Parts: sequence; structure tokens; C-alpha cells
Amino acid sequence: MASSATMSVLAVVLLVLEVAQPSRADTACYSRLFSFGDSLADTGNYRFVFPNDTASPGLHLPYGETFFHHATGRCSNGRLVVDFIAHALGLPFVTPYWSGKSVEDFAHGANFAVAGATALSPEFFWERDYAAAEADTVHLDQEMDWFRDLLDLLCPSDLSDCADIMNKSLFLVGEIGGNDYNYPLQSFMPFEMIRSFTLNVVDKISSTITASRFVVLLFLPLPRLLLSQVKI
Repeated sequence: MASSATMSVLAVVLLVLEVAQPSRADTACYSRLFSFGDSLADTGNYRFVFPNDTASPGLHLPYGETFFHHATGRCSNGRLVVDFIAHALGLPFVTPYWSGKSVEDFAHGANFAVAGATALSPEFFWERDYAAAEADTVHLDQEMDWFRDLLDLLCPSDLSDCADIMNKSLFLVGEIGGNDYNYPLQSFMPFEMIRSFTLNVVDKISSTITASRFVVLLFLPLPRLLLSQVKI
């Protein structure tokens, strides 16, 4: 029998696909999809951001074997949730940001997610005596900086020209935040200290959501476990 965590993930996926599915009256509901997150959303950025890490599992079979029949950089044997949402919207697979070069490459959006990414910056963890946080860890603010750089490419004359793009785009944030707990847990940081990060993670994700068409995907049960013990 499937675990409750697996069923929860499936329920979220089905709900997101239902929300994302354009109506028959407006099949061009969204013309672009922008995605931010970690390994559960990364469709190929990791190999560009960390080219020297050739041992990353997502770059080798059996990852990718069931749908693409070769490794694509996805940490999955097939497609990810972002791939299914793009399909539901009638869009092609979203281009990983670091694999694109021209405006044409991003005609249908971009994926900024990177495997291993955190919501909070390494500086946040250093200030809380977690010295093991690596300086090159990608975090949500960094992915948002990449998004702003892309807007400069898409709207070189005036960012106000991007209003039409923004109005016709769907933004996915997540999954993100799980590694903010995973890394300290793996280093045996006291659980009480790790639990204290929860509101910071939630605040960081919340402050990122400024557009009206954001969908936040949180699949890991760990943040929910931590939140259940924190008064908000």
C-alpha cells in the first residue's frame, strides 16, 4: 500500500494539474512557465552550474531511463511535476535557464531550479554557527536574480515592457526549503536549532511570491512536521 506521504504528493500533483489546465475557452491561458526550486524541479541546470561535479546521479542512468531513455539532469527516472504542468498547459518542456542563450530559447519560459538548492542563503546558516554550509549553494534569492537577468534579456529597452509576459505566465515555486533542513540534519545539528529555521524558510518563500499567478509546491513532509511544533 502506498505511504501517506506518497499519497499526499500525488494529491498535490493532481490538484496543481487541475488548476493549471487551461479552459477550453482560453487554451492560451499561459504562454510561459517559470519555475524555481531544488532537485524536485531541476530539469537540467545542475550540470551547468556545477560542471565539475560529473558524479551527480541525475547525469547518469538509470535516471531518465523510462521516458527520455537517457539522463537529462533530472533527479528522476522520468518526468517531474513541472514537466506534467507544462504538458497540461500545452507548452513544451521548460528550458533550463543555464542551457538557454537567446530570447527564442525562452519563448515558453525558463526553469531556474537547481538540485541541492535552499530557500535561505549560506550566510543565514553561517550566522547560526552552521559552518558546513557551502558558499556555492544555490538559494532562492539567487534564482530570483537569474530571473531578473532574464527579464533584462527579454525586455532590453524597458522592464515595463515585460508586463504582458508576466500577465500571461505561470510561476511555480518549489519544491524548495527541504534542503534547509536536510543539510543541518545530516551534520547532526541539534533538532531544536533546525526547527527554529522554519519561520525563516516560510518567510523567504512568502516574500518571493509577488505575482498573482504563483503556485507553491511543497512535497516533503519534513517542513510540515517542523511547522506542527512551531506557533505561527
